[in-house]
Formats: sequence, structure tokens, C-alpha cells
Amino acid sequence: MPEPDDTFWDWALKAYAAPGVPEACLQLQDGTGQNVPLLLWAGWTAATGRLLDEDAIEGACDCARAWDAAAVAPLRTLRRTLKNTNPDIDNAARESLRESVKAVELAAERHLMAGLEVLAPAPTGPPRPAIDALASVARVWSRVVPRPALTTLAERLPA
Repeated sequence: MPEPDDTFWDWALKAYAAPGVPEACLQLQDGTGQNVPLLLWAGWTAATGRLLDEDAIEGACDCARAWDAAAVAPLRTLRRTLKNTNPDIDNAARESLRESVKAVELAAERHLMAGLEVLAPAPTGPPRPAIDALASVARVWSRVVPRPALTTLAERLPA
């Protein structure tokens, strides 16, 4: 159960630390093209008793698409490019730069998550099943809803 004062960021850090959550998130991101901060937002809204309507989901997807296109995806691409060893680049310098890019990528995700938190409706009741919120958000994000992977994530998220 989330603490009453937990921000979305606080909850997401706890959720991501739960066993199997990082792997489930990466599978959804890399395997199905889903947006991890957006899915975590959906999980947080369910865990905190917030009911998502169509307008909230569309607004959140618009916010996530804008941040992803402008900042998160380019930074992730650069970080992953720097991960590959190139014999013409000093490994220590490459890894130092990669870590710097990783920190900026995380900052970009945190800004996205702060924007998503503002878009969340107020709590209206008890926690809800995460799978319902995850599927609703995934459906607006992409035409294909990766239900098995979403179910795996939902089962691992803290209630």
C-alpha cells in the first residue's frame, strides 16, 4: 500500500525496486514499444485509488509522446550507442560520458513523471487492479495491447 504522502516519483522508485519489475518494464519498452514512465503512472493511479478517464489517459499519452520525442528517446539512443565498445574511443572516457548521458536521461524521465503526476485525477476510492489501468493506457499508447507482458508487470507492482 502506498504511503499517503508518496509522490508518483517516490512510488515509482519503490515499484522499480520490486523483484521482476525492471525486467518487466524493459520487456514492455524494448519488446512492445510501450512507455515505461506512462505505465508506471497507470500503476500508481490504480494503487492510489485514482480513476482514469479517457481525457486523463489521452493527456498523459500526449505528455509522454512529447517528452519521449524531444528528450528521452534521443538520450536513450545516445546512451545505448555509447555502451558499445569502439576501439578508437578510450573506454574510460566513453563510459564517463555514458554515465553522464544516463543521468540526464533519468532527469528527463523524472520531469516526464512530474508532468504525468499533475495530470492524475484525485483519489476517489480504494486501490484498483493495476492491470485495468495498465491496459487502458497501453491501448491509447499503441494499437497493440501486450496483455501478457502487462499482466506480468501488474503482478509485480506493489499494491
